[in-house]
Amino acid sequence: MKTSKCLNPTIFVIFGGTGDLNLRKLAPAIYNLNSDGFMSKEYAIIGTARKKLTDDEFRTTLMGGINSFSRAGKVKKDQWEEFAKNVYYSSSDVSAPETFTDLKASIEKLKKAFGPKAQVIYYLAVAPNLFPLIAECLQKYDLVGTEEDCRVVIEKPFGHDLESAKELNKLLAGIFSEKQIYRIDHYLGKETVQNIMAFRFANSFLEPLWNRNHIEHVQISVTEQLGVGDRGGYYDGSGALRDMIQNHILQLLCLIGMETPINFDADEIRNKKVDVLKAMRPFSPEDIRLSTVRGQYSKGWVEGKEVPGYRTEKDVNPQSNTETFAAAKFFVDNWRWQGIPFYVRTGKRLFQTSSLITIQFKDVPHQIFPAGVAEHWQQNRLIISIQPEMSIRLQVQAKRPGLDMVLNPVDMVFDYKGTYTAQAPEAYETLLLDVMTADQTQFMRADQVESAWELVMPIVNSWESKTSLSFPNYPADSWGPEDAEALIARDGFHWFTLPLKNKD
Repeated sequence: MKTSKCLNPTIFVIFGGTGDLNLRKLAPAIYNLNSDGFMSKEYAIIGTARKKLTDDEFRTTLMGGINSFSRAGKVKKDQWEEFAKNVYYSSSDVSAPETFTDLKASIEKLKKAFGPKAQVIYYLAVAPNLFPLIAECLQKYDLVGTEEDCRVVIEKPFGHDLESAKELNKLLAGIFSEKQIYRIDHYLGKETVQNIMAFRFANSFLEPLWNRNHIEHVQISVTEQLGVGDRGGYYDGSGALRDMIQNHILQLLCLIGMETPINFDADEIRNKKVDVLKAMRPFSPEDIRLSTVRGQYSKGWVEGKEVPGYRTEKDVNPQSNTETFAAAKFFVDNWRWQGIPFYVRTGKRLFQTSSLITIQFKDVPHQIFPAGVAEHWQQNRLIISIQPEMSIRLQVQAKRPGLDMVLNPVDMVFDYKGTYTAQAPEAYETLLLDVMTADQTQFMRADQVESAWELVMPIVNSWESKTSLSFPNYPADSWGPEDAEALIARDGFHWFTLPLKNKD
C-alpha cells in the first residue's frame, strides 16, 4: 500500500504449484501485475508439487488458469511468451531432501543472474499440516535468507485453535523474523476493504461521529449462496466460526473499530487493530447462550435447482455437528465503543452472496416534523458493500419533490463502477504487490492471530462439547436460523441487506 511498484528482481517459489489456489488466484495475479508494469523486468516463478510435469506442461497449465480466471481475460500472445519464459517447474515431494537441494541450486542460479537485489518469496499454497515441514526444511537447507531478501507467505487457516496457532507462531519465529512472515487474508486485499481506512481517516466529518455518542450499532454480514461443494472434508473440521469469523470478519471489525493511527506505518496500524481485539469483551457461558447462534443448512431449492443438505454433501459426516452458519454479538469495551453492539453473521446456502458492513447512527434527538410527514422514516446508515457491488452509501432523509413536506430516505452513493473506468485489481494482486514491496500493513501479525483465537475459543469449545439437537435448522435459500433474527431483534434491530437486482 505504500509503493506502487516492485523495483527488486523477485523469485516466487510456489509450493502447491498445481493446486487451485495457484491456478485461480496466484498465477493470474502475478501475470496481471507483470502485464500492468508493477513488477521488475527480472523475475521468476518456480512451481513445485508432486505432479509430474515438464516446464512447458506447467506453463500450459498456468495459461489455462489465467485464461479462465484473470480479470483481464485471455492472455495476449506477446505478453504470454514474455511471461512464460520466466516460469519453471519442479516435480518434488516436500519430505524429500533433494527437493530443497535442487531448489537451492535453482534459486542461487537465478540470484546470480538477477544480481544482489534479488529477493525470494516462498508461498505456501499447501495443506496447513505441511506448513511446519516446509518451514523447517527451508531452515535446514539454508534457504531462509534475511528480512531484505526473503519472505514467506502463509495461507489461512493459521492454526485450528489457539494452541495450534501459538505452536505455529513459535515454530515460525524460530526460523524467520516477524518481518519475513506474511499471514495472508485475501479479504484485506479487496478494494472496498482497503477503502475503509481511506474513507474513515481522510474525511474530517466522519471522526467526530465515529463513536458511541452517535453510532447505535454495527453489523457485519458475509453471506454465501453456495454450499460447501467439494470442500466438505475440510469444512467439516472447521465450520463457519473458524472459517470466517475468526479471521475475515474480525479483521473487518478491527478496521471499523480501530483508533486513528498516528501514521501509515504497518506496525502502527496493526497495533491499533490488536488494541481492538484486546478490548473485546470475553464470552462467558451465559454470553454464549444469549449472544451467539449456530446453524446448519438442510436441503432446498436455489435458483430452480434442488440442492442437498449439509449432512449429505460429499465427505461430510452424516451426523455432523459442524455449523454452516454462525452469528454473534460482540462488544468492544473501550471509551469509543463502550456499550455499542457489533453484530456479525456468516453462513452458506443463504439467500444471496454478499458482504456488507452497516453502521447505523442514532436517531435525531428531537423530531420536529409532524406525524405523517415522514412516511418511511429511518435512521441514517452508512453501508459499505464489498460484494456483489463495490460501493459506499450514506442513507439520509430528504424532502420528496412536490408542494407537500414529505420525507423519505435517499441514498448518497459512491459506486466504483460508476465513478472509475479503470478495473479494480483482484485482492491477490494487491497483496502480492505488498509482499514484494515488504509492506505488512494488510497482513496479520502473530499477536493479532492469537488474540482473535483467544476471543472465539470459548464459543468453539462450547459448540464442540454440546451436540446441537436442532441441526439442520435452516433451509437452503433462506437467511439462516430463526434464532439469528431473534438475536438482533431482542435489541430492537434487524439485519440489513441490499436488494439484489436479479432477485424478486
